[in-house]
Amino acid sequence: MEQCDIAIIGGGMVGALAAALLAPTGLAIRLIEAKPAAEFSAEQPFDLRVSSLSATSVALLEKAHAWQAIQAMRAWPYQRLAAYEWPGFHSEFKADSLGCDHLGYMVENRIIQLGLWAALKSYSNVVLDCPNGLQALRQEQSATTLTLTHGPQLQARLVLACDGAESMTRQLAEIGISAWDYGQSCMLITIEADQLESDMTWQQFTPTGPRAFLPLGAQQGCLVWYDDKERIAALAQLDNNRLAEQIAAHFPKRMGNFSVLNKGSFPLRRRHANHYVSRRVVLLGDAAHTINPLAGQGVNLGFKDVAALVKLVSQGVEAQLDIGAPERLARYQRARRPDNLLMQTAMDVCYHTFSNDILPLKLFRNLGLAAAQRSGPLKNRVMKYAMGL
Repeated sequence: MEQCDIAIIGGGMVGALAAALLAPTGLAIRLIEAKPAAEFSAEQPFDLRVSSLSATSVALLEKAHAWQAIQAMRAWPYQRLAAYEWPGFHSEFKADSLGCDHLGYMVENRIIQLGLWAALKSYSNVVLDCPNGLQALRQEQSATTLTLTHGPQLQARLVLACDGAESMTRQLAEIGISAWDYGQSCMLITIEADQLESDMTWQQFTPTGPRAFLPLGAQQGCLVWYDDKERIAALAQLDNNRLAEQIAAHFPKRMGNFSVLNKGSFPLRRRHANHYVSRRVVLLGDAAHTINPLAGQGVNLGFKDVAALVKLVSQGVEAQLDIGAPERLARYQRARRPDNLLMQTAMDVCYHTFSNDILPLKLFRNLGLAAAQRSGPLKNRVMKYAMGL
């Protein structure tokens, strides 16, 4: 049986960030990932999976020594954010009004992962075990024993579950979830256009769900189309030319001439683990919570989980305490679960408020957007919270 201090199941964005930020502690870390990300080349088209990184998330990537490598690949800053339903009733946020150069960055998930994996190469105490996976775990008083797909069993003082929404680690640790289906799906569509608001991300609310635009470059971007499952399934069957016709008919006229490059879709579901900690197993990121992608806060919440857990472990190392002691790990749950629940609830309220065709409510919500636009310091405070400032 092999030994390590911390086993991290899942080497995606959240798991790789946890490994990179924990590496300076000198602890023996095993990062276990099922499959490697495809290598990057500048000629590749943009991936469909894109994250909007807040200032706090960028700072964590800088601390992990990964941000420079990410920027050297692809990371697109944006300075404006707008939300509206009816023309003339909108709320817009600008970076310069907050004293910032930008509100955030649009970055492909794969590129974030690749930047973090590159940073891990400088640490001899971090072992990247890929391809490999988890098949079983047994929790004992002082350690957790993991049965892996390949190789001998692994014993760890602390196990971090960073293996996504369908987390096998969460299931094996017998942690239940509260979940429901929104009854809708989301389509992601990468486009190339001759006229894009490349410094801005915008979102238009409609009764059947939002339509959104994420800038990826001077002439490329990602459209986000929420609708009922049957509608999205029908759109997914169209070729790129016919899909472009549907986009032109149902999206705002803000993109000029454009062509569809790629598309993909997924169902909208909300999940929240009943507990974040089971003895020496801790849930982070999507393994602990998934959120409506309405405001693009999913990865930022996961990175906040990592920051809280790393702080707790680092303090334990400095004080020479048991890093996997359940009573200490409970502090992580108390710190993160209420914040994640608050953000989930806020996104659900926003989603349900705007996704209907009730006339009095439509009038109320549009007046609300217009009032938010004129709220001055309050509007800026909300934006700073979203940015993590």
